[in-house]
Amino acid sequence: QVQLVESGGGLVQAGGSLRLSCAATGRAFSTYAMGWFRQAPGKEREFVAAISGSGSRIYYADSVKGRFTISRDNAKNTVYLQMSSLKPEDTAVYSCAAGYWNRAAIRSDAYDYWGQGTQVTVSS
Repeated sequence: QVQLVESGGGLVQAGGSLRLSCAATGRAFSTYAMGWFRQAPGKEREFVAAISGSGSRIYYADSVKGRFTISRDNAKNTVYLQMSSLKPEDTAVYSCAAGYWNRAAIRSDAYDYWGQGTQVTVSS
């Protein structure tokens, strides 16, 4: 069992940066692949970024590639999402997830555990 708690969201102007954190409790954090997803009002949840347990494999959505960076610190049981050059269309609730990638990493059903999410609002 893994519990996930996100932090670091907030209000930022377009072009600004934020770093989201996702702290995990439970055993064997390093065995879990981690993902970040987001959901904007009235829209479906969408994949943002994912990282394997060792950090050797990383994936990004095309919409954030070159602007966002996912990383993890297994000693701290934490995964991060560094977001730069933020745009108003990045506004959403961002959630982290943990799983074993039994399906493609970009799929939400590849993950078994989810955090509550943190709001990111980008003003124009």
